Amino acid sequence: MEVIGVPWFVAVRHLGPPLFLLVAGGALLLWRRPPRRGLAWAALATNLAAAALPYLWIGAQTLADQAERTVYGLVMTLLQPGLVVVAWSLLLVALAAPERGPGGGGPGDGKGSTVDRRDPENIG
Repeated sequence: MEVIGVPWFVAVRHLGPPLFLLVAGGALLLWRRPPRRGLAWAALATNLAAAALPYLWIGAQTLADQAERTVYGLVMTLLQPGLVVVAWSLLLVALAAPERGPGGGGPGDGKGSTVDRRDPENIG
């Protein structure tokens, strides 16, 4: 990391929490299997990619010999938080979306959903 001008402790401080989230979240996904596992894995990977994006960006600028151009830094300043929002939105959709039944539809569509249906009662 010193090659691109970033000390190791800074990289560990920024990449450590998303790596821990990926490991802990992955273990939880394997243990508790939410309805949309693919979206949850994509959210964890996107969060890690968002954390690594500045370091990849600095490396790409160093390799392209464009490190002194500040307009690229503005793009990164907007892109990384946007990617984090996408990651957390994916996780929210993955964990809050209703479970699909074996028929492919959502609950209440009558295609093998696991929701307990009651007959309408005539009251009064």
